[in-house]
Amino acid sequence: MESMEQIELDRHRDEIFDGVKKLVEHYRSVFAWDIPEVDQARADGLILAEIRNALIRIENELPGS
Repeated sequence: MESMEQIELDRHRDEIFDGVKKLVEHYRSVFAWDIPEVDQARADGLILAEIRNALIRIENELPGS
């Protein structure tokens, strides 16, 4: 039997995905505004790496981690 937490996560999975995707799109547009000749593939890699780093930092700051 699934835990209540897993059931709740399953209900919000698409919402979490959409929120993270909007965050990535926000920073992609910031790079495009600030750097007219942006190498989008490089910028995407940098943005995604920094979001991963931020998630690790957040995870480490949570109680009980």
